Amino acid sequence: MRFQKKDTALVIIDPQNDVLNENGISWSLVGESVRENNTIENLSSLFQAAKERDIGVFISPHFLFPHDQAWQFGGAVEKMMLETKEFYRSDPLSLNGFNGSGADWLAGFKPFIEDGKTVVVSPHKIWGPQTNDLVLQLRKRSINKIILAGMLSNLCVESHLRELLEQGFEVVVVKDATAGPRHPELGDGYQAAMINFRFLANAVLSTNEAVSSMK
Repeated sequence: MRFQKKDTALVIIDPQNDVLNENGISWSLVGESVRENNTIENLSSLFQAAKERDIGVFISPHFLFPHDQAWQFGGAVEKMMLETKEFYRSDPLSLNGFNGSGADWLAGFKPFIEDGKTVVVSPHKIWGPQTNDLVLQLRKRSINKIILAGMLSNLCVESHLRELLEQGFEVVVVKDATAGPRHPELGDGYQAAMINFRFLANAVLSTNEAVSSMK
């Protein structure tokens, strides 16, 4: 596969402190996988390569607001997120308290995300892009190929992969620019995701392979 700026986008899921910073709420679950995959450095390489080649970058963030605390049911990790206030913002219309919070971008990614060119779509509320405007923003730019990376591999990344495939996009997952949780009862999320990535994605590439494929 070859990726060109006219029809390709780099889509990064949840490049946020709560899953990528050592002080983040979920670091105890994901830190080991992040370190093993060199996830942060690999995401930086993807950002840099896309920017240098003028390939569009899209961020699909995860934000939870006070009104989301009124949800009456949810899955295991969904409940954990609400209880621990992961990706929490106190006001959907204000950035007060956002800077440096768990919902904020990892500091090293800010130059890429806040350059005035990156598209930050509305937040997805559980795992997939069905609840935000990612697909609309991609379609309006005639994008049909996606380089997909970010967090967490078996939750938001896999859910985005599945929906984007169903929407008719050609999707490549960058296997070492993601990471997954390891839970003593729920299992190894990264290994689970890798199996499904290989079954589902149009290709599963390393960061080096993905960067080499960008034109």
